Amino acid sequence: MIRSALLLALSAVYSLSQAAPDLTTVSERSGFLKTGHYDEVIRLCSAFQQAYPRQVRCIDFGITPEGRPMKALIATGTGAFSAAAARQRKLPVTLIQGGIHAGEIDGKDAGFQALREVLDKQLAKGALDQQVLIFVPVFNVDGHERFTPNNRPNQRGPVEMGWRTTAQNFNLNRDYVKADAPEMQAMLALVNAWDPLVVVDLHVTDGAKFEHDVSIQVEPVYSGDTELRQAGLALRSNVIADISKLGAQPQSFYMSFVENDNPASGFADGVSDPRFSTGYFQLRNRMAMLVETHSWKDYPTRVRITHNAVVSVLEQVAAHGRQWQAAAAAADARAVAIAGSAVPLSWKTTERARMIDFKGYAYSRTPSDVSGILMTHYDETTAQLWRVPLRDEVLPELSVTAPGGGYVVPAAYAAGVAVKLRQHGIGYSVIKTAQAQASVETFRADKTTLTPASFESHQRLAVTGSWKAEPRAVGAGALYIAVGQPKARLVMAMFEPQAPDSLLAWGMFNNAFERKEYMEEYVAEDVARAQLAADPALAATFQHLLESDPAFAKNGRARLEFFARRHPSWDERFNLYPVMRSNAPLQ
Repeated sequence: MIRSALLLALSAVYSLSQAAPDLTTVSERSGFLKTGHYDEVIRLCSAFQQAYPRQVRCIDFGITPEGRPMKALIATGTGAFSAAAARQRKLPVTLIQGGIHAGEIDGKDAGFQALREVLDKQLAKGALDQQVLIFVPVFNVDGHERFTPNNRPNQRGPVEMGWRTTAQNFNLNRDYVKADAPEMQAMLALVNAWDPLVVVDLHVTDGAKFEHDVSIQVEPVYSGDTELRQAGLALRSNVIADISKLGAQPQSFYMSFVENDNPASGFADGVSDPRFSTGYFQLRNRMAMLVETHSWKDYPTRVRITHNAVVSVLEQVAAHGRQWQAAAAAADARAVAIAGSAVPLSWKTTERARMIDFKGYAYSRTPSDVSGILMTHYDETTAQLWRVPLRDEVLPELSVTAPGGGYVVPAAYAAGVAVKLRQHGIGYSVIKTAQAQASVETFRADKTTLTPASFESHQRLAVTGSWKAEPRAVGAGALYIAVGQPKARLVMAMFEPQAPDSLLAWGMFNNAFERKEYMEEYVAEDVARAQLAADPALAATFQHLLESDPAFAKNGRARLEFFARRHPSWDERFNLYPVMRSNAPLQ
């Protein structure tokens, strides 16, 4: 009898433990002083699915270079646990990612807490019945496990945290377009499958000391589809209002001084290039939010603010997601018809400023006996209202007219480019019939500038020049990328050579701008004399240059190259961008 009672008691305890796994984080249990290692994410991902089998699925969506699983939680009250089911039911999808910079780990701990409270209907009641949430607790998993107490010297807590970059030293928030990192390739595959309407990227900013505790930035607001900006502005405004009611002191711009370490210089708002999350998703006609808590606030404060922002986003998508979906679909339709339109590819903040009140602290700036430069000292015991300039007029910097048809990539470059197109879910076709004289436009660089140092494993290239009509041969096996598709802006961002994060800018075509064949000087001398004797007009042009351009006159190599460029042996493909534009479809 006693043994039976004991077995029943043990069975009850076992059943209770199976039904109610511990869903709290190391962070919560430590009073938000610590954060857990990645094995906690693996455990919690499974535990949430066990605790909420009707609302949560735990999935792997990639493997890191060091062999760790990339985990995501799919949470919804609709039962739509596949991308196909979400599309069929026309459910808005919200993607929230933490730890793209793994030292800035507020999002992981805030996200798990918020998810549990939403599932328990303590907060945002019913929000998951109106959407699918994809929560990626840690994007940069290998960097997360580079755990020390010294990774973020300008950040207050947690006690230990991960590293900014991946095991391969990639900064994932510079990788959205070039997609070098396996982690980014896995993320883009997840994005292509689920097509999230809203993407939330959770960070912690660096910076000075002041009272404001979080930046909330959204695109499209300044950039992207003009009409979709209304939805982006609504999302930004509503989240700022929500978290302000709960005690946060947010701003809608990135709180970094125009002049480093000088509060009086004020702030400048702007649009990030597409290597960043907020610059990338607007090219897909979707909304991206950057949440940047302030590094000098303590960890409990930062987690609380991030938590409140996550809950607010879920409430906003639940309330407005269907309307915003329709706006995004309309933006897709406009993108399909973008041919012949002027499309901004980069943005600039003008010098126009307005004065704002900003909650800072008393400070002084005095010369440092260590560095010899002015050093700012903040007194956090004394609040001070700063009156500072904010530059927030953002205008297009580079605009390019979209081709009438699309872009043509020769067969020699097709394999590598096709990989990039598939990574971004961009449609393309393979040209089956060679054309000896296709009606296309070509871009020849008048000037090329390589960065002196590597950046994100690339030697970047900038070019000046313009598109010009020039019939060219297009061989079978070339790629044709129509601009008339929903991701038209992304297509142009990748293939317009002067766009800030084009494939050319990232060095994918550097070989085309390297001179490979040369003429010996003694040969060039004979070639020059033969050309001068045969062509009086050329001789006159050469003489004019000698007289009018002192630098040319003093540069023997430049003088010989003047003639080499006019010789039949000159490589006509040198400085020719190997991507063409077509104003009509090619097959």
